[in-house]
Amino acid sequence: MSSPNKHIKKFSYGTYAYEYELQRQERQTLSLTVNPDMSIVLKCPRYAGEDRIEAFLVRKWHWLQKQLNFFEQVNKKPYIKEYVSGESFYYLGRQYQLLVKPTTYEKVSLTKGKIFIFTFGNAADGAHNKKLLQAWYDNRMNKVFRERFTAMAKRFDYVNLPELAVRRMKKRWGSYLKTDKIFLNPKLIHASKVCIDYVIVHELCHMRFKNHDKRFYQFLNEKYPGWRQVKTKLEQYHD
Repeated sequence: MSSPNKHIKKFSYGTYAYEYELQRQERQTLSLTVNPDMSIVLKCPRYAGEDRIEAFLVRKWHWLQKQLNFFEQVNKKPYIKEYVSGESFYYLGRQYQLLVKPTTYEKVSLTKGKIFIFTFGNAADGAHNKKLLQAWYDNRMNKVFRERFTAMAKRFDYVNLPELAVRRMKKRWGSYLKTDKIFLNPKLIHASKVCIDYVIVHELCHMRFKNHDKRFYQFLNEKYPGWRQVKTKLEQYHD
């Protein structure tokens, strides 16, 4: 079987709107899958028409919404980390095992695919380990965010650039204020650099177009081709 032809499509039903990955394959039937990360995949015959696909999605709408609701509830119950050896943490899109070592000094380092916390305290003191690790993340975050912001800003012809800042946000990865300030969610340090770049470019596009209208997305497509696939990847980072 030849490799599937993949496209990101949109489906609207009433007040609901979904993005899904359409895979055209050498097959006779259509199938719909909802992954644990709530991404939607529809597989169809290579030459299936849009009307057939739309009708299939309408028939599957109730099942689709039920699956999405299920995974949404599951994802609301994340594992609570204890910040002890053996747990895993994301940094720039990769997952690393944490190892805590009691020593006569305190330091956090990324070495040989693992994050080491060296502490003169109790290795099982999760609260203290968390402070050490968070300080390490904050240090890396400030450096990486400014580095990626400088690189992405070159894609635009803006004379004056907004100030870059960090703000914890529950439902947003980034935000642009009319006061010429861009906020990035500190959780972005867990995501890959391409995801960080996407969020920065998205917010920089808001300097020209405030709303998520057709002109905004045309501009975003111009400045960051393939952003939809990156956006899908970004949603997997929950640490």
